Amino acid sequence: MGRGCPHDGSVKLIKILLVTGCVGLAFGMIAVFLVVQYYRDDLPDVQALAQYEPPLASRIYASDGRILARYSRENRVFLPIDTIPITIQQAFIAAEDQRFRSHFGVDVLGIARAFITNVRNLGSGARLVGGSSITQQVAKNILLDSSPTLERKIKEALLSLRMEQVLSKDKILELYLNEIYLGRGAYGVAAAALTYFDKSVLELSLGEIAYLAGVPKAPSQYDPDRQPERALQRRNYVLRRLLEESYVTHEQVAHAIGQPLRTRNHQASDFASGYFTTLVQDDITRRYGENALFEGGLAVMTTLETRLQAIADRSLRAGLIAYDRRYGYRGALGSLLVNGSLPEDWQARLATFPPPPGLRDWHLAAVLTLGTTATVGLQDGSQAELVMADMTWARANSDGRLGRNPRRPSDVFTLGDVVLIADKANGGYELAQIPEIQGGLVAIDPHNGRILALSGGFDFQMSPFNRVTQALRQPGSAFKPFVYLTGLEENYQPNHILLDSLLAIETGSAEQIWRPRNYSETSYGPTPMRIGVEKSRNLMTIRLALDIGIEKITDLSQRFEIYDNPQPYLSFVLGAQETTLLKLSTAYASIVNGGYQIKPVFIDRIQDRRGQTVYRHDTQPCPLCRNVAWSRQQAPALSDSRDSLINPVSTYQLTSMMEGVIERGTAQRLKDLPYTLAGKTGTTNEERDAWFIGFSPDLVVGVYTGFDTPRPLGKEETGSRVAVPIFASFMKEALKGLDTPPFRVPPGVSLIPIDPLTGERVLPSQRGAILEAFRQGFEPETHQERDRSRVY
Repeated sequence: MGRGCPHDGSVKLIKILLVTGCVGLAFGMIAVFLVVQYYRDDLPDVQALAQYEPPLASRIYASDGRILARYSRENRVFLPIDTIPITIQQAFIAAEDQRFRSHFGVDVLGIARAFITNVRNLGSGARLVGGSSITQQVAKNILLDSSPTLERKIKEALLSLRMEQVLSKDKILELYLNEIYLGRGAYGVAAAALTYFDKSVLELSLGEIAYLAGVPKAPSQYDPDRQPERALQRRNYVLRRLLEESYVTHEQVAHAIGQPLRTRNHQASDFASGYFTTLVQDDITRRYGENALFEGGLAVMTTLETRLQAIADRSLRAGLIAYDRRYGYRGALGSLLVNGSLPEDWQARLATFPPPPGLRDWHLAAVLTLGTTATVGLQDGSQAELVMADMTWARANSDGRLGRNPRRPSDVFTLGDVVLIADKANGGYELAQIPEIQGGLVAIDPHNGRILALSGGFDFQMSPFNRVTQALRQPGSAFKPFVYLTGLEENYQPNHILLDSLLAIETGSAEQIWRPRNYSETSYGPTPMRIGVEKSRNLMTIRLALDIGIEKITDLSQRFEIYDNPQPYLSFVLGAQETTLLKLSTAYASIVNGGYQIKPVFIDRIQDRRGQTVYRHDTQPCPLCRNVAWSRQQAPALSDSRDSLINPVSTYQLTSMMEGVIERGTAQRLKDLPYTLAGKTGTTNEERDAWFIGFSPDLVVGVYTGFDTPRPLGKEETGSRVAVPIFASFMKEALKGLDTPPFRVPPGVSLIPIDPLTGERVLPSQRGAILEAFRQGFEPETHQERDRSRVY
C-alpha cells in the first residue's frame, strides 16, 4: 500500500479543529444566551437611571452664605457633568477606566489584563487587581450591591451593556462622579473637595484633583492624614497616568508632584448656631418631611447674621459667667491623687478624665504645685502658671454660703485638683467655671421679623433646651409697657397723674388680701404716668389697670401674641403669667415699628436640588420690579401689607417713655452708650428671673436670665444688674461704627416740653425739661391758658 499524502492529514486535523471550535462556540453562545435569559427578567430597570436622583445633603446657610449645618445620610453635593471641570473628568478616566470613551460598557482588554496580572501574582500576597469599567461601577453602586459573587458580576456586566445603549457616556460619567465614595463620609467629587480641601471643584489644584481620582481604589488606605506616603504615591501615579494619556504636560506634572498634599478642615466658626439651626431643621421637617431634609439636597437660606451671632454668643456667655462668679467657686471637678500623692502618670490620668458638658474651648488642667502661684498641667503635657489675679473671684461656695476672699492659691486649690482654665485675651490662662445660671438672647429686625441672632443657652452641647423659644417664664416688669400702651390707646397721656400709694385688694377669698408693693418697698404719691414706666412702679401699674379695665390689657396682650389665653388677674399686669423670650421680644418689635404685626422669621428662601425656589418668605408683590434693568432710577414704592395692631402715635409715646428708662430709670447702666436706645427691665418675685428687652430704631434685642429649675438669683439680682449688662455688651459691638437715627415720629404727635417730675408744661429752657409726646388734641395747657381758665 502506498502512503497517503501528509497534506490530507493536516487538512483533516484542521477540519476537526474547526468543527470542534464551532461546536464549542455554539455551545458557548448557547450558554451565554441561557445566562442572559436566566438573569434578564431579574435585572433592575436601566431606564430609571435617566431620571435617577441620588440622595443629596441639605445645607443650611447664614445670610452671608456661610454654611451653618449640613443634614445628610450620605454627604453628597450633586453637580451636572457640564459643571465638573474637564481635568477632573480626565483624571478619573485615566485612573479608573482609560478606555471609557471607546468600550461598550465592559472593558474586555482591561478584564484580560487584570486576569493575567492576578495569575502572575498568585502566592505573592499582592492585592487582587479589578477590571471593572466606570459603567460597571455605576451599575454596582446604584442598581446592585457589593456582594463578591459571580452572580453579581454577571448582572453587573449585563446591566453595563444595557446602560451604554440607554445613556450617553457623559450621563454615565456624571452618575459616577456624583455617586462614588471618596472617604471621610464624602460621596462624589464636590463633597470630597469640600471635605478634604475646603474648596469647590473649580478651586482644586492639579495635585488635589489627582489625589481625589486615586482615592476610589481604597479610601481608607490613601487618607493623607493617616497614610501620607501611600496617599502621595497614589496621587503621583494618577499624575503619571494623566501624562501618559496626554491630558497634561510634563511641566504641570513636575510642578504638582513637587507640591505637598495638605488637607484642610472646614473653617471653624467663631459662633455656635445649634439653637438656631435646630429651629430651622424642625421647620423644614414640618414642611417637607425628614427625607427631604436628609436626602433632598435642599439649600436653605436663613436670616442669621454670623457677625451678630458671634457677638450674641460672647455677650450671653460673658454675662452668665459674670453672675456666676459673684457667687464664688463650687470646687474642683475631681482629683488625681492616689494614696494622698500626685502620681507620675498624671497626664495619662487627666487625658481619660471625662470632660464636663459645656467645656467648649476651655481646658481641663491638674493642679501640680501650690505656692505664691499655682502650677497646672494640661492634657497635652504643657504647664501654666495661675496667679492670684486669675482667681480672686473664687470664694468658697458651700451650699450657697460664701467664704472669705482668697489670698493665696491654697485657699482655692488642693494639690491634684482637676480644674477648668480658660484662655485670656492677653495671653495665659485664668480659672474658669461652667455657670449654673442659664439664659437666652435674641436679636430681631423689627420691620420684618427676621431673626438675626439667637443664643438659647450657655452651650448647645451642654443643654439643647432653647431658652428663647421653649422656656416659659414670668416676664415680670418687662410686661408693664403693654399695660401703659393700653392706657395710651385709651387716650391717657404720658403726663397723666397716677396715685402711687398702698393698695389692699380682695382676691376672692375673705381671708386673703393682696397687698402689692413697689420693689423699693416705698410709695411716692401722685406721679406722672411716665415715671411709672421709667421707675417700674408696681402700684402705679395696678392703679392704671384698675382704671382702664384688665380685659382691655388681656385683649391687647393677645393682639400682640404675647399670650394665647391670658388670665384676667391683677397680678397678670405685673408680668405674673408665663411667656417666652421670643414672643415678648417680637411684641416689642411691633412697638418700635409703629404698631405693625410681624412674625418671627428664620428662613428667607429654600431651593430644591435643581436650584428652583420652592419657598420664599418675602412674598410682597412688586409688578414694577420685574424685567427692569437698573440705571440708578428710584426704586418702586411698595405697599405695606402688614396688619396694624395699634395707633402708631401710642407706640411712639411708649417708645419715648422707654427711652426714659435708660435716661432716668432702671436701665441707666446704658445711658453712656452713644446710640438711640429704649427698653424695659423685668424682675420677678424673689428675683427668680431677670429680663431686659431693648431696641434701637432698627434692632430689637431680648435678654432673659434665670435657673432652669427656678430659684432666687440673689438679693438685688434684678434685670438691671444681670440682663442689662448682657444687652449692653451686645449693642456695643453690634452697633459699633453705626449712626442710629432718632426714633421715627409718626404724624399726629405733638412734642411739648414738660417737667418729667410733675408732668406740667414748662418752657424748653427750664432745667430738666424733656420733650414729651402727646397725641394731637391732648396737649397740656400753657401757664397762660391755665391762668385764663381760672379767671373765666
